[in-house]
Amino acid sequence: MQITLGALVERLGGELIGDPSIVIRQIATLEKAGEGDLAFLANPKYRAALDGTTASAVIVDPKSAGLTERARIVTRDPYLYFARAAQWFNPLRRPPAGIHASAVVASALPESVSVGPNAVIGEGCEIGENTVIGPGCHVGDGVRIGPDGLLHAGVTIYADCVVGARAILHSGAVIGADGFGFARDSDKRWVKIPQIGRVVIGDDVEVGANTTIDRGALDDTVIGNGVKLDNLIQIAHNVHVDDDAIMAGLSGIAGSSRLGKRVMVAGQAGISGHLSVGDDIVVSAGTIITKTLDKPGVYTAMLPQMTHADWVKNVSHVRRLDGLADRVRELEKLLAEKNKENS
Repeated sequence: MQITLGALVERLGGELIGDPSIVIRQIATLEKAGEGDLAFLANPKYRAALDGTTASAVIVDPKSAGLTERARIVTRDPYLYFARAAQWFNPLRRPPAGIHASAVVASALPESVSVGPNAVIGEGCEIGENTVIGPGCHVGDGVRIGPDGLLHAGVTIYADCVVGARAILHSGAVIGADGFGFARDSDKRWVKIPQIGRVVIGDDVEVGANTTIDRGALDDTVIGNGVKLDNLIQIAHNVHVDDDAIMAGLSGIAGSSRLGKRVMVAGQAGISGHLSVGDDIVVSAGTIITKTLDKPGVYTAMLPQMTHADWVKNVSHVRRLDGLADRVRELEKLLAEKNKENS
């Protein structure tokens, strides 16, 4: 694809300083860009790379517009502009419509749907226009998928689950497996609780590779519109993730917890069950949330990196905190009595 800078700005906005006839063929980093590439400066720490880049043009914010003589697009948010430009240069590749001869399909499908080799679609399914069901996918009975969806190879959607419009589900994602629900009998053996809820996923959701979203025990597990889930995430039964939340890899949410709108959860963070995390909260990497949070802000609960020997010494102090607290209370009591005598 070849696009002139003038055409790019006409479509995406921004202020162009330089020749609008310059042809752009692809997006690249400042370090790797060459002739025909468009690079971007989104972080001031890469300022030195701007000096050495050979990109044909760059995307910068107003404060950085005077730092280079190269053709440049000036915009308030260079990273967002880069994302939109990259989408234009790299549209999603979709296979042609039609059902592969090896696929097993038990539901009527629109002619615009593409079904790959060895995919299975059960009975009573509703698949929206222009949706792609990749090779080896399994779509259970009664599943509903909105238009323009994309299921990469090897996605599994259990029976009766709902996926909204324009969803992207990456390979290995499992939607609607049983939630982890068991009761213990008098002999301390585990008795399975049937999981009869569904998973209901909204519009414009992306689910990463090998991410699992369990169906509800009684009510549905719900993923709101615009939610973005990274690879290797566990969403337990009856969880609600509200609109435009985002979660990074290896994070997880235990059963019946709720994430508010625009919540951001960093990698390896965990949220205990039956909690609520309010709108616009950020959970730092490696943090475990064990109580409900309702005030927007950044929450962190982790030890900084240190040598193993230092960690052992610090943990030994932590283990004695209860005793130390008792001693402090006794000293405070004695001090109060002493002050009382002196007065």
